[in-house]
Amino acid sequence: MTITLNGAPHPHPEPISIGQLLQNLGLDGKPVVVELEGQAVFPRDHAQTLVQPGARVEIVTLAAGG
Repeated sequence: MTITLNGAPHPHPEPISIGQLLQNLGLDGKPVVVELEGQAVFPRDHAQTLVQPGARVEIVTLAAGG
């Protein structure tokens, strides 16, 4: 299966939860904002929200600084 991740094709062998995707990308536990098909996904929902084939996912990492 392929999804669109931050505007680029991203192959993945099977449907995956947002939580698993973040873990695979090394972003698990980091401050991020996730949109699935243009809708924000709350962190409490990452584990049970599945990314289906062809889905559009946007992940923005948050950084603090001055």
